[in-house]
Amino acid sequence: MCSHLAEGKVATAEVAAKVDEDPPLDQLMRLVSESEKDVQKGDSVVYWMRMEDVRIEDNTAFALAGKKAEELGVPLIVLYVLSPGDYTWHDRSSKKIDFILRNLRWLKPKLDELNIPLYIKSYDKRLQIPRRLVTEVFPELGANHVFCNIEYQIDELRRDIATVKRGREKGIEVVPVHDRLVVPPGKVMSKAGKPLSVYSPWQRAWADLLSKDKTYLEMSDIPKGNDASLKKDKRFGKLFDVTPIPDHVEGFELKDSEEVHKLWPEGTDAAKELLHRFLHTKARKQQLQLVSPLSEGAEEDDKKSRLKVYQDGRNLVDGDHSSRLSPYLASGVISGRMVLNEAKTMGSKGRLETGRDTGLGMWVQEVAWRDFYNHVMAIWPRVSMGRPFLEKFADVQWEVNEDHLQAWKDGKTGYPIVDAAMRACAARGWMENRVRMVTACFLVKDLMLDWRLGEKHFMQSFIDGDLAANNGGWQWTASTGTDPQPYFRIFNTLTQSEKCDPNGDYIRYWVPELKNLKGKAIHDPFHSLPSNEFKKLGYPAPIVDHKKARERALFRYKNVGEKEDDK
Repeated sequence: MCSHLAEGKVATAEVAAKVDEDPPLDQLMRLVSESEKDVQKGDSVVYWMRMEDVRIEDNTAFALAGKKAEELGVPLIVLYVLSPGDYTWHDRSSKKIDFILRNLRWLKPKLDELNIPLYIKSYDKRLQIPRRLVTEVFPELGANHVFCNIEYQIDELRRDIATVKRGREKGIEVVPVHDRLVVPPGKVMSKAGKPLSVYSPWQRAWADLLSKDKTYLEMSDIPKGNDASLKKDKRFGKLFDVTPIPDHVEGFELKDSEEVHKLWPEGTDAAKELLHRFLHTKARKQQLQLVSPLSEGAEEDDKKSRLKVYQDGRNLVDGDHSSRLSPYLASGVISGRMVLNEAKTMGSKGRLETGRDTGLGMWVQEVAWRDFYNHVMAIWPRVSMGRPFLEKFADVQWEVNEDHLQAWKDGKTGYPIVDAAMRACAARGWMENRVRMVTACFLVKDLMLDWRLGEKHFMQSFIDGDLAANNGGWQWTASTGTDPQPYFRIFNTLTQSEKCDPNGDYIRYWVPELKNLKGKAIHDPFHSLPSNEFKKLGYPAPIVDHKKARERALFRYKNVGEKEDDK
């Protein structure tokens, strides 16, 4: 195992299997079902906002907290906890943390209009959060009723279990509820009542649930808020100004903030506009560049919109063919329900299409994949413990090559589509799904480097970092996950390049050393140009031979635990 995999982040197979026997989500839901009946009224109700639900529209826990506050006749307080230690441990990117802070700043005046204070606390030591909240923050606010939306990662579930238990010891009822996904984990089952680990039957069952039970797409109302007099209240009035939202979190300063802010405008309104443009406007070539996704010039055309041609557009990177909503969904700036309800308006007779035969259906399946990987992580939590879902591949022999790893990160592998995508990743904190797969396959199958190194780098780079989706994507590519790409299917980087960037526009923009190349040479300059001409480009030669690398990968996957030179 490479030294870049931090000690303690990869569990043993035995420990992971034991956790799978009684998943933390099941433990939490059992606790919730045993809710206390005689909880004192208290002086306030708290909605504990997390980094996956940074919005006030269609927010389940926020809505429930508002109803409870109205019922009890006490103020509603929004609490947000910053945790730098947690961000470091979970490989959060500076772009994502900055995005969270910007969205909190966007929300604050919206909450002010509702006379609801946004109270910010910061605890560096993540394991202290349950104790500090129950013994310090909730008593300070006089809160005996706390609502929060469930996060499905194992550490976050364990945090919530501890908070619920500690709270009950002090007469405080902490209520975690499902909100993040369109369909909560445990609801999509086989006819025999067992969880599904293969996407296709899972997706059909998911779509069937949405078709039969309309409540899954029902959205929550925004609470009516507090009385304006709260701002002058001696106890709670100070909360409106006592904790300003910081410009940055120490250790997560953003160097290229102006560029990133332009690329990813904050706020639910921006997310809604991005969704509108995806549903109703045509793709534009210039949007592959470092420009605002909301720049002027988008042409409305419902028949040829990015959504309508998504079956083909989803595999292209030479324009804004995708929705670019992933950062907003990952941070909960917009909900999956909001997205699907809007998408329904584009379906035949207002129906939510979920099949692969239309652009709308294909895009809805992208939302389904997000639910699917979160279901997998909740039901089989070992995948978030550094373990492969398919343990039979746990001992695949990886290379240890720091130079190759760094070349991949820097976009200097000598494979133009890989290098373009990795440089785009560094600048934008985001990649189109097709090149996520291409770059991941190159790391795992061509360079034969441990998939967990790539998983970590993507999390540390992406503004839409999401443990379930990121882990699911990497394990799919590495052939170790649920319903994975078979190990013998290895992307041909050149073929993929020609398919996803047919004219080479994406490569020319992100790899300027190649900007003057014409035709197919853009995809494979090393083999297309005379050696003296190639040297003039100032671009690296391929760091690995694809054919030999493919043979190596096939041998090591077929003969787990062995290297070809062991023979």
